[in-house]
Amino acid sequence: MMGTPPVEVPEEGVWLLHVDGLATTHGSGDDIFITSPQGEDMKFAIRFRFKAYNNETEYEIPVVGMRMTHEVGARRLMVYSNSQLIVKQAERTYEAK
Repeated sequence: MMGTPPVEVPEEGVWLLHVDGLATTHGSGDDIFITSPQGEDMKFAIRFRFKAYNNETEYEIPVVGMRMTHEVGARRLMVYSNSQLIVKQAERTYEAK
């Protein structure tokens, strides 16, 4: 995900999580953007201490983001990702082989 995610007005009590995973020769990880129901924005840079491929990173970043939002009290969450692999699996329109 490049830059700041689009501004969205969450439903009452819904947290927003914008994620993207990236693996390069310099490491893996990426930014996590969290918006509280009150509109408070939080940004975190996540770097893994293990070598991961792009698909692994695309799975791990949303999991880290969901754990982070749960830790701060989120109970309703909308997750946004530009990973077609993750989105299609969540929608049940694609099955990993």
